[in-house]
Amino acid sequence: MGRHEQREQLFKLLFRVEFNTPNEMPEQVKLFFQDDEVEYTEKVMEAIESRFASIQEKLPQIDAMLNEKAEGWNVERMGKVELTVLRIAVYEMLYDDDVPETVAINEAIEISKKYGQAASGGFVNAVLAKFVKK
Repeated sequence: MGRHEQREQLFKLLFRVEFNTPNEMPEQVKLFFQDDEVEYTEKVMEAIESRFASIQEKLPQIDAMLNEKAEGWNVERMGKVELTVLRIAVYEMLYDDDVPETVAINEAIEISKKYGQAASGGFVNAVLAKFVKK
């Protein structure tokens, strides 16, 4: 499974945060990896789980930054798809030195176009542009 596919699976897992309590998430992670449609190697499972835990730990900071940068929007108003994609991209841009900003942005736009509404890609791009280091 390549990095794009892993990122997409991470998106699907992180999306569950919006519909479950923190106490329910360990069970949701188990259920996620029991999906018969996708086969995970142990290495890929560990990579996705590790990244998920790191993002989940930083959600308060990421959400605060999104609220600050997304003028006229806050995380409560954003669509769940867009919010999840933005959380992953902001994490990658600010906390993951292995992912170039341009890759994080492009991947976020692609995932938002696939799972979001028609204008999702443009919205995600506009918000993430405000995080680009000058």
